[in-house]
Amino acid sequence: MNIIIFILEIFSIFFIIIFTPIYFLLRKLTNKSTEGFLLKTGFKFKENKIKNEKSIMFHGVSVGEVIALENLIKLAKETFNDYKIIITTGTKTGQDIAIKKYDKIADCITYFPFDTPFSVKRFLNNINPNIILMAETELWPFFAYFANKKNIPLLLINGRISDDSFKTYKHFGWFFKHIFACYAGIYTQSEEDREKIIKIGAQPDKTEVMRNLKFDIQKNLEPINFEKGNHRVFIAGSTHKGEDEIILETYKNLKKEFLDLKLLLAPRHLTRKDAVINLINTYGFKYGLRSNGDNFYDNDIVLLDTLGELSRMYSISDIAFIGGSFNNTGGHNPLEAIIYSKPVVSGPSIKNFKDIYSLLCKGGAAKIVHNRQEFEEYMKKLLSDEDFYNKTAKNSEEIFENQKGAKDFVINKIKEFII
Repeated sequence: MNIIIFILEIFSIFFIIIFTPIYFLLRKLTNKSTEGFLLKTGFKFKENKIKNEKSIMFHGVSVGEVIALENLIKLAKETFNDYKIIITTGTKTGQDIAIKKYDKIADCITYFPFDTPFSVKRFLNNINPNIILMAETELWPFFAYFANKKNIPLLLINGRISDDSFKTYKHFGWFFKHIFACYAGIYTQSEEDREKIIKIGAQPDKTEVMRNLKFDIQKNLEPINFEKGNHRVFIAGSTHKGEDEIILETYKNLKKEFLDLKLLLAPRHLTRKDAVINLINTYGFKYGLRSNGDNFYDNDIVLLDTLGELSRMYSISDIAFIGGSFNNTGGHNPLEAIIYSKPVVSGPSIKNFKDIYSLLCKGGAAKIVHNRQEFEEYMKKLLSDEDFYNKTAKNSEEIFENQKGAKDFVINKIKEFII
């Protein structure tokens, strides 16, 4: 390992010498801040009041990982109340969401260092955490090496390896085994992920299945003042521009065959409310507004034009379409519907929740459709085949139950290393 580190160290010096002036020049020419870069290099630190305090560090590279850590971080704050909480991210968007979500929880929110000896050493000497938890698959050779050298327990949590990454990584097992040797524990989302990580060099005795942190959410049990009557409800949640047309065209065709079907339409941004109403009018549907207290007795469609109610409304639906998936948004969280055992349908753009959809689709709880025709065909299957519908709903329930408990697993592991 020392030889590999030495070679990488020489390479990183050349990289910094060449890359740093180019980066600064580009940032200055585009009038963009260089603060993130300076924090990552270790030339600058955020105000540090925790250097001599006991602390737990969580790292989520970007938005998805930062959000997945939410319930774990909150539980860690409660469980280890004499420890300071440090959160790091690798991207500006991740940093922004971390500040928004954890400003009153975390004692320090900053950037993860560049993986160079100088940057990592400066970072660890300044932060000096008692334990470090890295979300998903963040494998940084220098960081792992120097954390291990300082006897800081380093845990990989919520670990996963995509099929494409595995195909590449497995050819470099001789290299990754040295990185994994620096980890005190490696905890994966599934047995499949565990087997992949072991095949690329992780030690089996350090590697366990913890399940998926993203499933550690709670049902919203607040009562809903909304009557669905004896209707089946198709909810289209968090729709974006261009998706409402797909939803309404599909609903128009389904309504001819399934007279009891109603649509609860929830645009992601309420600034589009008037545009969506105009679309509904062009299709000739009778509609009501949630803000007016309207329901389905006299309406085909109810437009959910209130804030903060969507997650609860999934509980009264029968089938859920998750928006942001027929454009380039990358989808929204399907677990808000799955937690209520509802079959989920999504368009093909799911990059924000790719790991979750992989699990749901393999388990028969969700379906990715690639165009409006596929969408309509799958909806017809759910609406006409009661056994298929019930099986899909049951799959949702079973997947959710099987995935629960990840955050408690991690909390117990932290206790093993710091208490």
